[in-house]
Amino acid sequence: MVENKNYDRTVPNISVETIIEASLEEVWESVGNIQSHVNWMDDAVSIDFIGDRQQGVGTTFDCETKIGPFKLTDRIEITEWVESKTIGVSHKGLVSGSGQFTLFELNPERTTFTWEESLVFPFWMGGPLRNPIGKKILESVWKQNLKNLKELIESGRSSSSSS
Repeated sequence: MVENKNYDRTVPNISVETIIEASLEEVWESVGNIQSHVNWMDDAVSIDFIGDRQQGVGTTFDCETKIGPFKLTDRIEITEWVESKTIGVSHKGLVSGSGQFTLFELNPERTTFTWEESLVFPFWMGGPLRNPIGKKILESVWKQNLKNLKELIESGRSSSSSS
C-alpha cells in the first residue's frame, strides 16, 4: 500500500481483471499505446504527454479524469515497463498512489489483463473517511473500462486513434 503524508491512509488495494480473446501481442499493442487509453477508459477524458516520450519508464503525462461530479488532472509517470507484460505507474497530484497493468498469456489466443491500484484521495473527495466508497466506485468504473478494452480488442478496433 502507498503511504501519503497528508492522510496516512490509502484506499484498499483495488484489483480488476478480464480475459481477452486475443493474443498477448494484440493486447500489448493496445495497452502499450498510452494515448489510446482514452478510447477504452470512460474516466480518462484526455492524455497530454510531458516531453517527447510516449512509452517506457520515465514517460510522464497529464490525464484529465472525470468520475461523476469530480474532475481533475492526474500527473502520471510510468515507473515500470516490461514489454508484453507490465506497465507500472505512479500518480502524483490531488490523487496519489501507484498502479500496475499486468498481462498474462493463457494460450496463444487468450490473455488475462489485470489492473491493480492503491490510491489516496484528497479531503474534499472524502479522503480517508470514504475509502470503502471510493473503492467500490473505482472498481465499478474500472470493470467497465476493462469491458470496453476487451470489446475494442476483440472487435479489432483497439489501435484506432483517440476519440
